[in-house]
Amino acid sequence: MLEEELNLKDSFQEKMPAGGSEANSFDCKEAWYPVHYLEDLDKSKPTAFTVLEKDIVIWWDRLAQCWRSFEDQCPHRLAPLSEGRISDDGLLECPYHGWAFSGDGNCQRIPQQVKGGTAEISKRACVASLPIIEKQGLLFVYVGEYENAAKTEVPIIEPLEESPEGWVLINTFRDVPYDALTLLENILDPSHISFTHHKTVGNRANAGPLELEVIESGKHGFKGIWKQGLQARQSGELSTTFVAPCLMWHDINSPRGRILTVVYATPIRKGECRVFARFPFKFPNKLPGLFIKLRPRWYYHIGQNGVLEDDQIFLHYQERYLEAKGGSPNFTKAFYLATKADSFVFEFRQWVKQYNAEPFGNATFSPPLAKSVLLERYHSHTQKCASCSSALAIIEQMKFWSGVATVVTMACAPMLILFFNRTSVLAEVIETIAPLIFGVAWIGLSKLQRQFYDGRTVPPRNRPEKN
Repeated sequence: MLEEELNLKDSFQEKMPAGGSEANSFDCKEAWYPVHYLEDLDKSKPTAFTVLEKDIVIWWDRLAQCWRSFEDQCPHRLAPLSEGRISDDGLLECPYHGWAFSGDGNCQRIPQQVKGGTAEISKRACVASLPIIEKQGLLFVYVGEYENAAKTEVPIIEPLEESPEGWVLINTFRDVPYDALTLLENILDPSHISFTHHKTVGNRANAGPLELEVIESGKHGFKGIWKQGLQARQSGELSTTFVAPCLMWHDINSPRGRILTVVYATPIRKGECRVFARFPFKFPNKLPGLFIKLRPRWYYHIGQNGVLEDDQIFLHYQERYLEAKGGSPNFTKAFYLATKADSFVFEFRQWVKQYNAEPFGNATFSPPLAKSVLLERYHSHTQKCASCSSALAIIEQMKFWSGVATVVTMACAPMLILFFNRTSVLAEVIETIAPLIFGVAWIGLSKLQRQFYDGRTVPPRNRPEKN
């Protein structure tokens, strides 16, 4: 079992940070990346994903009772194994010719082979496996040199390890149409919240000077402090930590409680990444945490998708404009970073430049996508989220039956005459109210259904202000 092997090695090897051994460069392949929340993975079928342009398949090995990750190519004819199935005997089966593989990547069955054949024992029949490990509810994969995985630190949220009791977590994820570097740069800039996310999680009235200061910096990330909060009444310790290459968090610690804004950026390919957003809360009393737990996960995801869409379109364009002006190597000329509110953005781009930490080297961005594509939610989130896909199925079923009930109650209205007098108040109430109730339910469910498929075209900040 690979995870057990990794953990065994962990106990004997000294840990090293991600990025490889070169002092002046950061190798983005030599790092652990989150690929899925464990609660969203389906043990009954393989799951496809792409990390740093490497297509992988994730599947549950029920024989060893652990998750596995392979390169998503059958060694026979290079068909994607993620299009296959987990066979009745617990093997990963190729959809093309039925070759079947055990959790160690070895081929166990070639249906086309004559009795007594031994083609499956050849090394050429094996599938390349990737190191995989579970941490803090996430599944991490290592795409670099296999032997480096066990000794490379897994990027975890340190405050959750330091004081694990009392946290309440809200988690979401989405595949977004911009680069992992663009995502991290955006989240490392807290000063944009008041304007970009006005009416969602921000307010223009709170905008003002924000003094940020970097206190530690190096190849493996940096840490900074805030001299004041985003709101005048915000007090307490505020800090930001960037753990290279894919993790950052803001830590807001005040008398009213402690809140972390945590983001992982897993690079998929140039101009596309998966964001894992985590919001741990710790309150002085249990009541606020109880209210958070009462709301279903899909309800939070609808709102958080809206927050991501507040800046999704302009970030998609911004990174292309930066590329045209020379990218990170020329960021000081491309960006006019005029205030201390830009300190973390400067430090991050300086880190990319100094350690040559572009995950895709000299690759260029594709042409810009249409806004309708940038705002679609179903393929980028809903179908991959266990909570949202389940909720959508229920909502669509309820919508169908609401529609049926509307039609039936309207069609049956004349039949009420056979049972009631024409002037019967009860008949008139049933004839009028029942279709109205079911019709309103159908409309409401239709609006809710659309939120699982597409985002809003006009962000709340651009809507007219109410007088």
